[in-house]
Amino acid sequence: MKRLLSVALVAFMSVGAFAQTDANMGIIPAPVSVVKKSGAFKLDKTVVLMSADAANAKMADLLNASITTKAGFALRETKAIKANERAIVLTSAGADKLPAEGYTIDITDKKITVTGKDAGLFYAVQSMIQLMPEKKNNELTISAAEINDYPRFKYRGMHLDVGRHMFPVAFIKKYIDLMSQYKLNNFHWHLTEDQGWRIEIKKYPKLTTVGATRSGTIIGHHPGVGTDNKEYKGFYTQQEAKEVVAYAAARYINVIPEIELPGHASAAIAAYPELSCFPNRDTFVDVKTPWSGSRKGKQVQQQWGVFDDVFVPSDNTFKFLEDVLDEVIAIFPSKYIHIGGDESPKEYWKESEFCQNLIKKLGLKDEHELQSYFIQRIEKHINAKGRSIIGWDEILEGGLAPNATVMSWRGTEGGIAAAKQNHDVIMTPGGPIGLYFDHKQSNSVDEPTNIGGLAPYSLAYAYDPMPKELTADQQKHVVGVQANLWTEYIQTPEKVEYMILPRMFSLAEIAWSKLDRKDFKNFSEERIPVHLARLDKTNTNYWVPTPLGLTAEKVINGEEFNLDLKAPIPGSKVFYTLDLTRPSETANLVNSPVKVIVPKGEKRVLKTIVIAPSGKRSVVTETILNNGASDVKTK
Repeated sequence: MKRLLSVALVAFMSVGAFAQTDANMGIIPAPVSVVKKSGAFKLDKTVVLMSADAANAKMADLLNASITTKAGFALRETKAIKANERAIVLTSAGADKLPAEGYTIDITDKKITVTGKDAGLFYAVQSMIQLMPEKKNNELTISAAEINDYPRFKYRGMHLDVGRHMFPVAFIKKYIDLMSQYKLNNFHWHLTEDQGWRIEIKKYPKLTTVGATRSGTIIGHHPGVGTDNKEYKGFYTQQEAKEVVAYAAARYINVIPEIELPGHASAAIAAYPELSCFPNRDTFVDVKTPWSGSRKGKQVQQQWGVFDDVFVPSDNTFKFLEDVLDEVIAIFPSKYIHIGGDESPKEYWKESEFCQNLIKKLGLKDEHELQSYFIQRIEKHINAKGRSIIGWDEILEGGLAPNATVMSWRGTEGGIAAAKQNHDVIMTPGGPIGLYFDHKQSNSVDEPTNIGGLAPYSLAYAYDPMPKELTADQQKHVVGVQANLWTEYIQTPEKVEYMILPRMFSLAEIAWSKLDRKDFKNFSEERIPVHLARLDKTNTNYWVPTPLGLTAEKVINGEEFNLDLKAPIPGSKVFYTLDLTRPSETANLVNSPVKVIVPKGEKRVLKTIVIAPSGKRSVVTETILNNGASDVKTK
């Protein structure tokens, strides 16, 4: 008997049918509960949209705009409904009894009642937008159900580094739109870096006339094959920053600015060399390092990495930073101000006579305690303004500032240690946990240049932000979770979108949904396809998944293979080759199971590609179908 191996995938229905058959009705992140009922609500032109509360008018307009886009007609808005009139009702009545940011949606054949207040009602509308199917016969049919929902974590964040590469205000708004659609509520805006200072500070104009410009950028992966010899510059005016803050606030997103200190300070030091331990020392640039322009004096960095020239902890530096933070605080109403604190080398402090004398004067043990002194002094100033600091987990070294919140990025250990000290924690681990979205999404050679590391969306989805090592009381200090996007290798808005989608969906679900509501099969095979199909119709880039269900193993052993390859997005197509060429539209189109027979002692290389309706392509997968060939590596 020949061995028969089948690699099967779930067949897909149309996009419109998904939300009705899916247990979560197509909603990402998964709600706390969805109870299906018999019957359905038919949404057509005769339905009215009722919102008696003037405070909810914007939510009604948001929902109506989505209905117009999807159905081709707008609903008549009213403050009261007549007998037997079918309606969608937005209300805040009873919402005070719901958990923070919570909402309910009750769908019957006669009425849809959407209940929530402020952010809760906004999230209810986002869920309504997601669960509406495609139009059929000039109406949308929505299955009857009761939906009850509220978030697991109060802090649900996305980060964006604009120091290495910056992006137009219009794109920052689009980034915020994407966050809001998936119930994320904190935008961490990384505004200063070694490679560029990106926020206008009126008292210190050189921060943007000098610090916002670098003379070149490396080509390729660090250390690069050269530089582009192009001046890279740009910054956000205070007015633009205020515009972003207001835009985000209207979508219930808080904007957290980050001003890096005491490290990652090269751009500020290039603008004001007196902020360095050694103002007259040239910025160190290795002779082998690709570089554009002068190597003399203090330079904005053109390379990526960590650099020794950090802020000197002098009264002059503290005055500078306090002035900067005062202007930042005036722009950003956020309770949190992020002060960085990561990757701050101590070499210059060890060399500096001033720093060594300060350590002795303050009775400190070492340079780590000097950094703790630095952070605590900044914290006192920020606390005096009624705000709180967030720092990366290095701020634990040398002693934690009294009221600091810790972002745990070097794994989970820093967050666990901070929570045990009764400090609030935001979990944002990279590495093998998957919340650094600058890592590659597959091992394919087709992945664009990235910082390294592998973080498919399945990795982030598998993560539970709540450490089991903590007691119940300590767990109360884990306030949320965040994913980070560093932009050393991300130059364009299109690449930002490619790197965050669909991984942002995974982040949303682990931040919002209860553990027992997570279901990766439902998430990956039923809900993600719907959301990507909708994105595909817009001017938004994303990572196109490879065929769903295709084994992750690079080698499959057998003799006869029945490969039932299905497209991961409705309307997309799967093409394959077995002749070692790269698949494209000219390759074999999968429209039925592919049967492959491999003679004894031989192998075949199956290559696949997915092409979405918009023309976007997945990476090429390679799977070896092996029947005892001796030259096959199995690991």
